[in-house]
Amino acid sequence: MSLQSTIETHVKTAVSQLFEAALPAVEFQATRKEFEGDITIVVFPMLRVVKGNPVQIGTQIGEYLVENVAEITAFNVVKGFLNLVIADSFYMSSFADIQATENFGRTPEAGKAVMVEYSSPNTNKPLHLGHVRNVLLGYSVSEIIKAAGSKVYKTQIINDRGIHICKSMLAWERFGNGETPESTGLKGDKLVGNYYVKFDQEYKKQIADLIAAGKTEEEAKKEAPLILEAQEMLRKWEAGDAEVVALWKKMNEWVYSGFEVTYKNIGVDFDSYYYESNTYLLGKDNIEEGLAKGVFEQDPDGSVWCDLTEDGLDRKIVLRADGTAVYMTQDIGTAIQRVKDHPDVGGMIYTVGNEQDYHFQVLFLILKKLGYDWAENLFHLSYGMVDLPSGKMKSREGTVVDADDLINEVAQTAGEISEELGKLEGYSEEEKKALYKTIGLGALKYYILKVDPKKRILFDPKESVDFQGNTGPFIQYTYVRIQAILRKAKEMGVSVAIAQERTLHPKEKELLKIIQEYPATIQLAAAQKSPAIIANYTYDLVKEYNSFFQQVQILGTDNIEDQSFRVALSKEVGQVIESAFSLLGIGVPERM
Repeated sequence: MSLQSTIETHVKTAVSQLFEAALPAVEFQATRKEFEGDITIVVFPMLRVVKGNPVQIGTQIGEYLVENVAEITAFNVVKGFLNLVIADSFYMSSFADIQATENFGRTPEAGKAVMVEYSSPNTNKPLHLGHVRNVLLGYSVSEIIKAAGSKVYKTQIINDRGIHICKSMLAWERFGNGETPESTGLKGDKLVGNYYVKFDQEYKKQIADLIAAGKTEEEAKKEAPLILEAQEMLRKWEAGDAEVVALWKKMNEWVYSGFEVTYKNIGVDFDSYYYESNTYLLGKDNIEEGLAKGVFEQDPDGSVWCDLTEDGLDRKIVLRADGTAVYMTQDIGTAIQRVKDHPDVGGMIYTVGNEQDYHFQVLFLILKKLGYDWAENLFHLSYGMVDLPSGKMKSREGTVVDADDLINEVAQTAGEISEELGKLEGYSEEEKKALYKTIGLGALKYYILKVDPKKRILFDPKESVDFQGNTGPFIQYTYVRIQAILRKAKEMGVSVAIAQERTLHPKEKELLKIIQEYPATIQLAAAQKSPAIIANYTYDLVKEYNSFFQQVQILGTDNIEDQSFRVALSKEVGQVIESAFSLLGIGVPERM
């Protein structure tokens, strides 16, 4: 039982004995810096069941706790807040347990698996800044949920069919002169993306010509020869035309090779892939099943709908009158197929931008109505847009920030700042390059993940690579500082102590308190599907360590016991930083 649970039990007993009242719950918070204490009980909520002055109530409970809980040595009451002082022996005993725990903070795997979908790109363009936020969120949430004790499958659905794919194919066929990734030296996704932009440029010229010839803009958009040819190509693809399918396969393979390079570069992976070309016919059988169950209703024209008006939503079409599927149909079928493929899955997380909030509300509700038990555990990891100081991005106009270019830019910025700081004597060019990438990627990932997923982000590459403040490089630099202390301690022959009884310096105690919170922080981040909780916990730990470093002598003290304990404490802080950053997909360098 944790100390907080122990205190809660005793507080409830105290209220029962002292005031003859039943307290449903106890509200805790961290003690404010200006008051003595380690944990605070908020007395105000107790006034619902205990009548009286909050200071007097707090005092009586405080006296009871000091008498009955060995770990509580003193208390003070400030207005309606009961501040408790916890014995140093409790923290030392807890630290000994932490030192003896392998993979501290992480919970062994148990229960049902969770499937996390992220990335899910279109095969007509390279990954861009918007995808970067999606990929980093999906990967990090997967790692956090895994650390919290669930088996995780990472997956994506690739949008490899439709009119947008045909636009790239047609433009390459028309203007490509047989170019390939090999002949141009371009990554395959970039090459195909260039032809998506080319299609848009040529299409706009045709629209302008038709308008000049007297057509309305709407007529011109529908009648432009290029769009008609793209629509014809899509019809041929759906009919299985051998030539069109061969071109589609060839260009998609180029794109997949390009994507893999980007995923490897950014440091994310997947356990399985689903392709819309295989899943777009899924779901039709489930519609039949839903009609039989009365979940869906058929209109006189043959179209099938799900009436969700009683649930506060609207009527949603799930099958057109001509029997063709809509996106909702495919998503219903794909979700069901995934559980068939992975029978141990008990829930799914969809990492998709917030413009799809309503779609997922409807999808999850329909799956529940169809009676799938796992449908109770579906979650839309909704996130806001990423903007740049220069404004919004548009793929078809070629104004997107390419993911590969972004990775290179943050690594380059990290290199420039590191060179200015002049701390890299003795590094080979290869070592410098690897370090700049670790710092640059750490900066990019941390900057994006420290923000609550729902919030929109203005991403500034220069600001992200700052070595001061709430940034990835600042935290990496603290980790490096700790590794330098550990190396020096080894040279000096200082042993890393297993925690023994000692009187703690206030700064030591503060660090121990934060370290102790790591397992609960992982569980909270998993429950809320928010890497920001891990990111900001790590920043708080690092801030506290830097304060400790400035105020307490570590290797400079003559007291061998202090030296040994502070090295052990530093080592544990380093391990927690490394562990927490791995949950964000961020590496930590040994030197900087």
